Amino acid sequence: MTVTDRDLLPEGLEDRLPREAAAATRVMRAIHGVMHGHGYDRVLPPMIEFDATLGARMAGIEARRMFRFVDPQSLRMLMLRGDHTPQIGRIASSRLAAAPRPLRLCYAGQVLLIRGDGLDPAREKLQCGAELIGADNVAAASEIVAIAIEAVQAAGATGISVDFTLPDLVDVLAGEALPLPADAIEGVRRELDTKDAGGLVDAGGAAYVPLLYATGTFESAIERLAAFDTHGALAGRIAALREIAARLGGAARLTLDPSERHGFEYQTWFGFTLYAQGVRGVLGRGGTYRIAGPEGGEAATGFSLFPDGLIDLLAEAEPEEDRLFLPLDHDLAAAARLRAIGWRTVAALSETDSAAALGCTYHLTATGPEQV
Repeated sequence: MTVTDRDLLPEGLEDRLPREAAAATRVMRAIHGVMHGHGYDRVLPPMIEFDATLGARMAGIEARRMFRFVDPQSLRMLMLRGDHTPQIGRIASSRLAAAPRPLRLCYAGQVLLIRGDGLDPAREKLQCGAELIGADNVAAASEIVAIAIEAVQAAGATGISVDFTLPDLVDVLAGEALPLPADAIEGVRRELDTKDAGGLVDAGGAAYVPLLYATGTFESAIERLAAFDTHGALAGRIAALREIAARLGGAARLTLDPSERHGFEYQTWFGFTLYAQGVRGVLGRGGTYRIAGPEGGEAATGFSLFPDGLIDLLAEAEPEEDRLFLPLDHDLAAAARLRAIGWRTVAALSETDSAAALGCTYHLTATGPEQV
C-alpha cells in the first residue's frame, strides 16, 4: 500500500480500522450500559455551538484550545466542542431546568482540540461521562466515583487506581488557617503542583510544605493530612474523603494527593483521577463543580472518561469474528434466521467470490454453516 500526501491526516488525528473500531464500539456500549443501569439518561448535544454560548460556560477550561470559525448563515462565531461538560450544564440549566433534581445525565461522543495535551498528541478524543446535577455531597461523590470504576471495569479495564484530591485546598487554607497574601496564592498553587519544596518556600508557602508529603496510599496519606490539619480547617473534607473511600468498599486501589490541581481547574471541594493497568496516561477525571447560572449557578458532581488508551490496549487482543459466506444461490430465509441469532454473513456478489477470498471462516450449505 502506498500512502500519498493527499491520504495523510492532520497531526493528532487518526483512523480507527475494523479491529480498533470494534473495540471502541464494545467499550462505548459497556460504559453506557453501566451509566444507563444506574439511572443516567443519555443526551446528544451538537458538535458545534455559538462561541458566546459555549465559551461563557468554559470556566476553568482552556477555551483558547478550541476550534473557532464564522457561521456563514448567522455570521456569528462558532466553537467546536472540546469538552462535553459545559454543554451538559447548558442543557441542565435551560432545556431541563424544570426537571426534578438531582438530575442524572450521561453522554458519549468525540471532542476536538487545536493541540494535544502534554505527551499525548491526540487532538480528537472519545469522551464518555455522567453528570449528577443538583448535588455535590458525599453521597453524590461516592455514587459518581463508584459508577466511574464500574464503567471502566465493564469496558475491560483492570488494575483500577483512583487518586483523590482537594481542588480548593489552597483557597480553604489561605482564608484563615494559613493566611496568604492574595498575590501569593497562585504561586503557592503552582509550586504545590510541581511538588517543589524549595519553590514553595520561596513563594511564601513554607507552612504548606507538609502537604507535599501527605500523598500516597489513601490510608497513610489521609493520616498525614489529618496530622497536618491541626487548625481543623480541613476536618470536614477529611471526614468526607474517609466516607467516600469506605463506601467504595475496596472496588479499586485508592491514593491521595490533596494538592493536585492539574485537570481540576473548575472543580470545587472534591476531585479524582482514574488510572488502569496497561493504559497510558489518565483514563478519566471527575469531581464536584458548579454549573454557571443565575444566583450562583447549581451544584453538580460528575466524571469524564477518555477511553482511547483503553481501546488501543483492548484492540491488540480483539478476536477475529467468525463470518459466514453466503453463495450466490443461498437460502435467503435461512441466512436471515442465522443473522437473527448472531451470525455475521457475507454474501457472494459474483461467481469468483469465495469464503477464502472474503476472509470467511464458515460456508453456508444446505445443512447449515460448515467451517471452512
